[in-house]
Amino acid sequence: MARRIPKGRLARGTRIGGLAAREAARGVGTRLAMVGRPEQARRVLAERSALQAAQQMVTVLGGMKGAAMKLGQMLSVLDLDLVPESHRELFRAKLAELRDRAPAVPFTGMRKVIEDDLGPLSRVFADFDETPVAAASIGQVYRARLRDGRAVAVKVKYPGVDEAVRADLRNLEMLSGLLRSVLPSAGDAGVLDEIARNIGGELDYLNEARTQHRVARRYRGHPFILVPDSVEELCAHHVLVTEFVEGQSFEGIRARPDDERDRIGEIVYRFYITSLFTDYEFCGDPHPGNILLHPSGRVGFVDFGLYNRMDAVHVEYERTGLRISCERRADDLYEHWVRRGIIDPAAGVAPEEVLDYVWAAAGWHLLDEEITVTPELATGAIVLAIDPRAAEFRGMRQHLIPPEHVFSRRADLFTFAALGQLHTTNNWHRIAREWLYGEPPTTEIGRTIARWRSGR
Repeated sequence: MARRIPKGRLARGTRIGGLAAREAARGVGTRLAMVGRPEQARRVLAERSALQAAQQMVTVLGGMKGAAMKLGQMLSVLDLDLVPESHRELFRAKLAELRDRAPAVPFTGMRKVIEDDLGPLSRVFADFDETPVAAASIGQVYRARLRDGRAVAVKVKYPGVDEAVRADLRNLEMLSGLLRSVLPSAGDAGVLDEIARNIGGELDYLNEARTQHRVARRYRGHPFILVPDSVEELCAHHVLVTEFVEGQSFEGIRARPDDERDRIGEIVYRFYITSLFTDYEFCGDPHPGNILLHPSGRVGFVDFGLYNRMDAVHVEYERTGLRISCERRADDLYEHWVRRGIIDPAAGVAPEEVLDYVWAAAGWHLLDEEITVTPELATGAIVLAIDPRAAEFRGMRQHLIPPEHVFSRRADLFTFAALGQLHTTNNWHRIAREWLYGEPPTTEIGRTIARWRSGR
């Protein structure tokens, strides 16, 4: 597929489609921090200390099981071209190990897990395809047909994975020193507890079934979004049964024409990003493997093990901070972060540095222009958000991430990364203004959704 020419002023700013670092905003003389800094991100990773810490972290994670596969899936959306060429193959191999650490369990072993929970297969299913259609982080997904004729997806845990993941999570403390070497706040006990709570929550299939049923009801009849319902009466501790979504995989979506990818990109944005600010809940796992294109043209979303509800107070805090950043009120943003304890006023961080940092990580929501999201652009933003070693951001290495914001910020960055895989273009700020300022939608998709909501 041919690479698209970046459309926006900022997206044209550097050789690989990143955003220009200090370009003056049109009509005013304020500085504009980049949305993504791929060239600087490459320099960050080229630093020996950062590279060694990252290598060590990947190696340690390689000894983990279900949790490591989840982390490998998260990291697989990054653009490895940003890793120095001398180390690129090592990283590629290590990440592939993490991503593909699914145990080789013959179907006889998986069948036993199913039948221990549900009884004999023949009593529940009319047909059951023993070849998995997908690998989840803690299990395999199979296609089957119920005795009433419904096509279903059956997610089955690997034998013993509950104990393995819990052991991994107990070992998270081992990583705290490594995490602190990259970003001190990432090794904070509250942050580690939040990571453990969310990853450990994926083991609770009964809760996931209830969550998926509730979300499916919310999106039932939606003009663009499809969420398969769970079959709650057939869900148990080790087996999750849901409606089967027929659809084209993300790889197939990537090969579609520009206008279709742009349409799909907007739908993905609205599902993963807008939902946090309108419904106070969001899916914390915006991974390409969880996105499908249904024959109807709707976009299907699967896997709700990391679905989060967020207190309205914390959502409003994020919304306020992004509004302040959008309006370039550096001093107000600085005070906003100091009051929350994110930065220490004694650390010597300048208000402009805080503002530039937010724009580097979240500027795609804030810039009123069309931006084509690319893997380089997204990876630059992610690397600099989690490892702010660039000269302008050195003070930000000491900032503290409140635990309640860890997964919402992760969802934001990894939605950006997933859209980067699509090379999708939009004026994301115009969509964001709906949840930033409560403005009416300006896109046809947005107007159609508004009509659907008002008619419910």
